[in-house]
Amino acid sequence: MSKLENILREITPLSPEDSFLVFDRIKASFDFPYHYHPEVEINFISKGKGYRRMIGDHTGEISDIELVLVGPNLPHCWANHKCKNKKTHEITVQFNQDFFNQSMMDKNILKPISNLMKDSIKGILFSQETAEKLKDSFLNLSKMNSFESFIEIMKILNELAIAEDKTLLSSYSIELETFADNDKMKIVHDFMHKNFESKITLHDAASLINMSSVTFNRFIKKRTGKTFVNYLNEIRISYAARWLMEKNLTVFETAFEAGFNNIANFNKVFKSIKKTTPTEFKELFKGVKKIE
Repeated sequence: MSKLENILREITPLSPEDSFLVFDRIKASFDFPYHYHPEVEINFISKGKGYRRMIGDHTGEISDIELVLVGPNLPHCWANHKCKNKKTHEITVQFNQDFFNQSMMDKNILKPISNLMKDSIKGILFSQETAEKLKDSFLNLSKMNSFESFIEIMKILNELAIAEDKTLLSSYSIELETFADNDKMKIVHDFMHKNFESKITLHDAASLINMSSVTFNRFIKKRTGKTFVNYLNEIRISYAARWLMEKNLTVFETAFEAGFNNIANFNKVFKSIKKTTPTEFKELFKGVKKIE
């Protein structure tokens, strides 16, 4: 995860006694710095086409309607970019991490929402179809009394949990992944994060958990949805992206720090994952306000 001491830690008005807060406002611009907070946040934005979204190490230009779930302590902001509309409608719902206690989250009926909360640590972008479907629900939240809005938020969370076409935004991050202590994936995960700057072969990783290379490749594909090479590259690019955001390193220096011994390969892999070149990525975050 990003070095949070270099990013503004927002103190939200949500108290421990509050279940949630709803902010409904018309904005001429988004000028709040790149920041984080322990509260979970749902952001619904309409008439904001052209603003730039920054979630973790993800960046992208938003459409006319936007719906994003931001997990706890995930740095984020929306920045003025190409948007010319001075009346963008933003509705934000914030709630504490313990909005649902663990015993509730373990119930089968809340399993989809539990999985949604786990995924939120990377930020989730929902499709425009989902945003349109839930538009009236968000517009009505601030008009409801507390109990009615609580019920409506529960409905929204359920719809988000079962929605299709969800996109995880920020890269894989060591501080946000948890595994059982006896999980073989934890052994692999810890090893690869500690040694990603060095050469790691499929055989090296497989031997850690006493598997053949063939069996291990099937194992990691089942657990992560990626091949060993893609999994390792995502880890390396995740660190590289953060360094490009936070450190005064050149692209060349970043590539070798992240374990790539070929700058052309680094550029190719970075663009395939981030959909932009390392140089362009560095420039995108250059103008983002941070609290140093």
